[in-house]
Amino acid sequence: MNTGLRTWRRASAMSQATRLLALPLLLAAHPAYAQIVESPVNPVDQDLPLDPMPDLGVDWPDMGTPDTVAPLPSNPADIVGGNEQPEEEAAVDANADDAAVAAEFADSGEERRYSIRLTGVDQIADAQFETRFKELSILWEGEGKPANLAQINRRIMEDSELLERLLRAKGYYAARIRSAISPPPPGGDRLSVGFEIVPGVRYLLSSVDLQGISAAGEREPNLREAFPVHSGDPIDADAILAGQASLSLALAENGFPFAKLGEPEVRIDHEERKGDLDIVVTPGAYRTFGSIILNDDKLFSAKHVERIARFNRGDPYMASDVEDLRSAIVATGLVSSVTLTPKDAGDGEHVDLAVDVRPAPLRTIAGELGYGTGEGYRAAVSWQHRNLFPPEGSLLLRGVLGTQEQTASATYRRNNFRERDHVLTGLVSISNIKRDAYDARTITLSGALERQTNILFQKKWVWRIGAELIASDEKDAFSGGNRRTFLIGAVPLSLTYDGSDDLLNPTRGFRLGGRFSPELSFQNKTFGYSRVQLDGSIYQPMSDSIVLAARARFGTILGSTVDQIAPSRRFYAGGGASVRGYGYQAIGPRDANNDPIGGKSLAEFSLESRVRFGNFGVVPFIDAGNISTSFLPRFRDLRIGAGMGLRYYSSFGPIRIDVGTPLNPQKGDPRIAVYVSLGQAF
Repeated sequence: MNTGLRTWRRASAMSQATRLLALPLLLAAHPAYAQIVESPVNPVDQDLPLDPMPDLGVDWPDMGTPDTVAPLPSNPADIVGGNEQPEEEAAVDANADDAAVAAEFADSGEERRYSIRLTGVDQIADAQFETRFKELSILWEGEGKPANLAQINRRIMEDSELLERLLRAKGYYAARIRSAISPPPPGGDRLSVGFEIVPGVRYLLSSVDLQGISAAGEREPNLREAFPVHSGDPIDADAILAGQASLSLALAENGFPFAKLGEPEVRIDHEERKGDLDIVVTPGAYRTFGSIILNDDKLFSAKHVERIARFNRGDPYMASDVEDLRSAIVATGLVSSVTLTPKDAGDGEHVDLAVDVRPAPLRTIAGELGYGTGEGYRAAVSWQHRNLFPPEGSLLLRGVLGTQEQTASATYRRNNFRERDHVLTGLVSISNIKRDAYDARTITLSGALERQTNILFQKKWVWRIGAELIASDEKDAFSGGNRRTFLIGAVPLSLTYDGSDDLLNPTRGFRLGGRFSPELSFQNKTFGYSRVQLDGSIYQPMSDSIVLAARARFGTILGSTVDQIAPSRRFYAGGGASVRGYGYQAIGPRDANNDPIGGKSLAEFSLESRVRFGNFGVVPFIDAGNISTSFLPRFRDLRIGAGMGLRYYSSFGPIRIDVGTPLNPQKGDPRIAVYVSLGQAF
């Protein structure tokens, strides 16, 4: 679709009968502006006398009409379009001292630096006008670099033409531009290159004609509303082209996949200072979605693509639905590129989608090394095949070797399981974990169905329904050093609402989440209990570079006693995702050996200020929390930690390094704790 903009001059029938092609409204500010489009000329009757010669940009004056614009400068050579002065002479101000300085400068051939000033456009120049002038100006490009008079003069001439085009883009066709070079101010060393601008009267649209839009039938009113330019509006090139883009989008969103728009044409009448806007609209045939045609079904079938699409056969064609499907296919991680092309089904009703995909590498080997205060060293390696069980069925094998943990696991995962964004997972895991709180050798078998969120499609509501079977041989302070075997069955449920603006780096909004896990445990006898946890966080921007973030977490275990519950199923606090400054799981009641024992209730609070400067940032924080063996947490004995964090904001999310210290430590707590991870702390 072409997006160029053509303008015509139209003279009065009493003064001129021919229509002359004017300069384009805007040139080079947008790729579409860079082409001057010539318009067809009306047939000429050879019996009529010849028309007057075309003007050079200034209309022949009507002596009977009073002059309504500012008078010409004393030196006509200062007017853009009529400036024929040689490059060797500066366009100087009428002030004799300035002229003498310019003459001396010209005679010496000296190179001088200069500054630029515009006057007369304060009332009409917006940020877009100023940005375009600076981006396209030859003078701005050379500012700060020495130049001789000929070079400066050449740049003045080019920038004068640029200013005229920019003013025409806003509808000021009768602008007058005067340029001058002034000597440096007292104490300065730069010449002043100035432009004095008289914009004149702004031209308005006398008519707006969307030719052919009536072919859209009953959808015509909606399409007309999408074009916001109306009769009486200024002849603003940006508004016209934005309206053209809006109309093109409206056509694609209302069932017209093959619509075409012609170039906007504006016919200018300088005598009336008005213009007529014409755009040819070819809606094409109205279509609804038909079939999906896949070029390669090795990764997934056309039926699977239909499953993840947000439209059904027979729904009105919408370009946004097509783009959403393209993003969803990319989000599978199975393709390196995907192209969706609408194809007429040939039945006069439907449009098919041809899906062309290129497979991405399906196997990944990854490794990681880490260290955490209280957790020790940790190394992990994993192998994954993302489409071992088509469609989108992956297998992940993972091993962990660390100071306190050794784990081997296999995870099956099927994305978009039967429905868009639904994920089915299954896990088999064998682990040996040695913490200060407990020692556990565990076999876990679990599965879950969940609605997940991700960076491409951040969801408001996320839920998870799961089931777990756990066999664990554990010892802790309550077992007196002896090992106890627990057989546990659980049905964990969770629901989360995410009202924040970013998954990894939220700057505004809030999040709320709840978890409920009824569990049965067998250890000499069978008993039941339920784990409940509530999480909430809020993010408030204080300025463009400062965000205040706060978090709270509460948890409780309903039923049973602490000593009966398996140590690995109790609540713990402390560490990088909890109360920073303390060791991992180090907060709460302790045994005779000063080791934590966990508890039945949990309370945590965090407050931090995220100060960002460019790609880096600092985060002062304060955290508090406690663990209690009773049903409800005790707030009078909170452990408080404070510190400072560093952030590097990469393209995939912030990388954080937090250094904290306990303000009221217990015996054995470290003075300093360091945490490194991806993403904000909460």
